[in-house]
Amino acid sequence: MKTYSTPYLLFILLVFFGQESMAQIPQVPAELEFADLIVRINPQARREIQLDVDAQYRNPSYFKVKQERVNLYMPIIERELRNSGVPVDLKYLAIQESGLIGDAVSTSNAVGFWQFKQGTADEVFLRVDGQIDERKNIVSSTKGAALYLQKHNNTFDNWMCALVSYQMGLGGAKAYFGTQYNGKQIVDVDRNTHWYFKKFLAHKIAFGSQTTSFTSSGQYMVEERVQGPTTLAALAKKYGVTEKHLEEYNLWTKNGKIPGDRVYTVVYVRDGSAPIQQAVIKESTQQRSTQASTTTSPAYKQADSFPRIAGNTTKASQADQITVNNLDGVQAAQSTTQSTFSDRVGIKENKLRRLNDLDKGERIEAGAYYYTEKKNASADVATHIVRPGETLWSISQKYGIKLSALKSKNRIRKDRDLKAGMVLNLQEHRKRSEDIPVVNVANPAPVRQASISPAPRNPTVVSTPAPQTTASNSSRQTHTVVSGDTLFNISKRYGVTVNQLKDWNNIGAQNIISIGQKLVILRP
Repeated sequence: MKTYSTPYLLFILLVFFGQESMAQIPQVPAELEFADLIVRINPQARREIQLDVDAQYRNPSYFKVKQERVNLYMPIIERELRNSGVPVDLKYLAIQESGLIGDAVSTSNAVGFWQFKQGTADEVFLRVDGQIDERKNIVSSTKGAALYLQKHNNTFDNWMCALVSYQMGLGGAKAYFGTQYNGKQIVDVDRNTHWYFKKFLAHKIAFGSQTTSFTSSGQYMVEERVQGPTTLAALAKKYGVTEKHLEEYNLWTKNGKIPGDRVYTVVYVRDGSAPIQQAVIKESTQQRSTQASTTTSPAYKQADSFPRIAGNTTKASQADQITVNNLDGVQAAQSTTQSTFSDRVGIKENKLRRLNDLDKGERIEAGAYYYTEKKNASADVATHIVRPGETLWSISQKYGIKLSALKSKNRIRKDRDLKAGMVLNLQEHRKRSEDIPVVNVANPAPVRQASISPAPRNPTVVSTPAPQTTASNSSRQTHTVVSGDTLFNISKRYGVTVNQLKDWNNIGAQNIISIGQKLVILRP
């Protein structure tokens, strides 16, 4: 029998595993989509880009660390780009610029996630001084980058040119490209194509390929909108994390102090496997069955965790205390007129109507949430399955999407055209020839008005439990409060008023209820 020496066997194993590893590296295609462009890549350029893709994978441990940063930060980057009207594909530019390292500094003294110099940061309204450097704030800097890219694309009407102008500046890009690509939908990439765009394509292919798969660590980024003055030390106690942890992810505040000149976004990392999360996401067999019956199509999932309420929820009826879907909002403590409510929250009545798509004279409903800053052009989830009793307005409020945008994306204008089970787009515009899909909806809870209720901050891992009710006799029921409940939506569920709920359960003027609390419901 033939035998082999140990060094020879090691050589064979190294070759085998090396080939196996290389097989996982995504290959540069001859054609791909970028933003709204078709990009055609000739063989020579494909080889050049492939070298950059291979280089990303050369050190597996380094690539994995970078991918973990991508998993944490990309949901925020994607949302901010989408809300600014910038193609989500531009997200790979942040990886190219900084590797998603918040305090990265280039040789030309560009700083932060999107590598802004001082002058450019001023141009896009980022605060940079001895106390604050918003170039290191993932939310603020992404908004700034989106503004910068959108401005340049207005000149070229071509996202490739706008992207290259990020490196060259608008004047340099105009001199380099002229008008040859303005308005073009097809771009040919060859050896003469600007190196910056080819490097971008390498990052898009390396981090966006379907063959790139990593096991999630279970961690996710939590965002808190904070109006100072306050400190990271004070916030650490509030959020249940260490001050050192907040400092690590919020390098934009140089001394740990947050001033009161504007609202800043503080971020920190949660572990999805932590006990507090397990308590929330654990579902009983009955709950899973209820959720599964929402639709017979596996292609659509109801976003039950929206809207997302964060901040000081014990003072939700006061201005500047909470956010609704990451937007400033306030809860109505009682039903009233728009005039009275707007005076109470400190904004003009016309602005209140405009921000919330309200008709003149429409009443403010107790327990509902209203926005005090402009809603977005799209939502953080792709679709919504219509439930009986919902209106276009209630859906727009649920996700913080402008009513006009919701109508436009789905080519639907009137509530009478809605029907239960319709799958509405919340991000992409429906094609003109595309019908709105309809799925089966089994016994959903009726929603008669926009009952926006608190929900966990991380909708990707948290499922809202089903309401628990037990009937002690024909006229008395008990409702157990679960995450997402408010007096307003509970009252609608049982066909009673908020005041009745408060009277029956001795609830004070602040309308405070807690998870696990048992509420008495009296029915005639």
